[in-house]
Amino acid sequence: MDKSSSQRLPPLKRTWWLKHRFFKLYMLREATVLPLVFFTLCLLAGMVALLQGADSWQGWIAFMGSPIVLLLNLVALAASLFHAATFFVLFPRVMPIRIAGHSLPDQAIVAGQWAGVVVVALLFFWLLGRGA
Repeated sequence: MDKSSSQRLPPLKRTWWLKHRFFKLYMLREATVLPLVFFTLCLLAGMVALLQGADSWQGWIAFMGSPIVLLLNLVALAASLFHAATFFVLFPRVMPIRIAGHSLPDQAIVAGQWAGVVVVALLFFWLLGRGA
């Protein structure tokens, strides 16, 4: 056993991440999961309510229409967009794309990802409009 492996590291304080902007943003990005868990549980509750019948479904609709739930879902949307933005910026560094031996510029990769988000959103709204 060499000397370096037997030495103990000093304990890490709980506020270690507050010392650098990079770590603060990292922790904020990781915290985006919390409002998304709420959103996911709301959708799961909606599926259960749908299976239980019309009265349960109407109760879920009323719950989803309450101001606090609407606010929390807006926070979840903002968290999701923030998470996507940070992921999209990191993606070209983690997985650079090469075409015919040339690297695609980071900006092109990020723009392509946002274009995909827009296409999916437009498709969703188009399908939603057709069902109305």
